[in-house]
Amino acid sequence: MKNTDKRVDDYIEKAQDFAKPILIHMRQLIHKACPDVQETWKWSFPNFGYKGEMMCHIASFKQHCAFGFWKAAIMEDKKNVLEKQNREAMGHMGRITTLKDLPSDKIIIALVKQAMKLNDEGKKLPPRKKASDKEKKELKVPADFLKAISKNKKALATFNAFSYSNKKEYIEWITEAKTEETKEKRMATAVDWMEDGKSRHWKYKNC
Repeated sequence: MKNTDKRVDDYIEKAQDFAKPILIHMRQLIHKACPDVQETWKWSFPNFGYKGEMMCHIASFKQHCAFGFWKAAIMEDKKNVLEKQNREAMGHMGRITTLKDLPSDKIIIALVKQAMKLNDEGKKLPPRKKASDKEKKELKVPADFLKAISKNKKALATFNAFSYSNKKEYIEWITEAKTEETKEKRMATAVDWMEDGKSRHWKYKNC
């Protein structure tokens, strides 16, 4: 592999044992699909750029890994493997705990090549639409999510102090979960993050 970054090597080396084979495999597939990819370091985890623009990223946590595309919102997903939450979503393939959680190598390579093409063509993500006063008033918190937040005083205080957009980001993340199990995991993570005063996309604040 060319255009590698030692910080990515170090990141993988320090990752949990379960995460190492996942991160190594994803890194190899990205380089295989895009030989001219440029590894870089942003938001404290490995990112991969192409033609001067971000393309995708990998990350690991205590119990799972994540893999996402910068322009997932405008990518075609014929195999239905991407969770297109929004442009800043931490990952687009759910919680990855083993290599078996990933789609086939063929599918991943095809997605990386599609992401390359978007950069080649200079395609951009559409600008964010500002919420109207009516939309802000109609923002509804799912009952089970509100119940989970209410059990933690610090998380509840954080949520109540959030702006409309910060609340919406968490609500969309929860409501767009494809399974009840995923929804429960996301609610638990959301409460943990809000207990620490963190917004949904806190990892991007130092961008």
